[in-house]
Amino acid sequence: MDQALSQIARRIRAVAADATPLRIRGGGTKDFHGEVLQGDVLDTAALTGITSYEPSELVVTVRAGTPLAELEAALAEKGQCLPFEPPHFGENAAAGTVGGMVAAGLSGPARASVGAVRDYVLGATLVNGRGEVLTFGGQVMKNVAGYDVSRVLAGSLGTLGVIAEVSLKVLPVAPAEATLEFTCNQADALRLLNEWGGRPLPLNASCWFEQAGVGTLYLRLRGAVAAVEAACAHLGGERKENALAAVEWRLLRDQQHPWFAADEGAMALWRLSVPQTAPVLAIDGNAPLVEWHGGQRWYKAPAEHAARIRDIAHAAGGHATLFRMPASRAAGGDVPRFDALSAPVARIHRALMHEFDPHRIFNRGRLFAAE
Repeated sequence: MDQALSQIARRIRAVAADATPLRIRGGGTKDFHGEVLQGDVLDTAALTGITSYEPSELVVTVRAGTPLAELEAALAEKGQCLPFEPPHFGENAAAGTVGGMVAAGLSGPARASVGAVRDYVLGATLVNGRGEVLTFGGQVMKNVAGYDVSRVLAGSLGTLGVIAEVSLKVLPVAPAEATLEFTCNQADALRLLNEWGGRPLPLNASCWFEQAGVGTLYLRLRGAVAAVEAACAHLGGERKENALAAVEWRLLRDQQHPWFAADEGAMALWRLSVPQTAPVLAIDGNAPLVEWHGGQRWYKAPAEHAARIRDIAHAAGGHATLFRMPASRAAGGDVPRFDALSAPVARIHRALMHEFDPHRIFNRGRLFAAE
């Protein structure tokens, strides 16, 4: 065990006796995500570096405190990428870390076509609430016997332990890409996306939003050159210049797109996860920003409207997350950030948390506001 990991394990053992809460922190770019943070900071900045990278095997092993931008740059040199496009939040785009990427479990515009963060986690090293260093999974896809613990870490928000290292599957950058633009309303955009989803098209990402009352659908295609060119000819629309489109998709990924910036601070940002076939959902008369071929919809609405918003999401077969509070209330509020879990699922969550963190040290209350 190296010195940095050993120091973290010792600190955890030292605080376990009196159950002193610790707040795990990488770059801090996702501090807004989840309930109000509690505890003394446990920094993972010393856990840095790519420990193994086999481009021919499409596998990289990297320590949790490594800047996400550093990992992506190393992959780009070999013509490879993290296809789920993890977001880089915060003013400093280089601050986000690999551990934070996995712990938050957030994916970018391509998620509906290529899968989520958890689908690319092959293995992980974790320090649990007893200060024990545990290793799960490995560096190949078929390496799991029993519970797939390494993938359970994706989206756990640090409540199971300190992620020290992860092994990730990576993919080659697509040979061809194109972004098409269509002018249409939300209902037509959802209809088109559902129609296209049933065809053999190289769909990769989509986004619909309104600006000055005019709705626009953006569709990104990725794949073989012949497939992308054939799809462009078949679908029509206005083809965007790739370099400019790449900037727009990056702004969307990082929530720096003008839609997110408009009226910032006045309303809460709600994330609705619903079936792609769900119809237009009327929430406070505001047009959403729609991603993931209809499966992810962002709305701006008061936090106090939580019950009605969640009822609408449930009726559509999904759920709603209070993703960001208004700037004036970012530090508090009595509205739960996450939708309520069913009783059986909640029991499983709490049982897992107790098994890995019996003294309730890590990120206390991050997932369950009442803790």
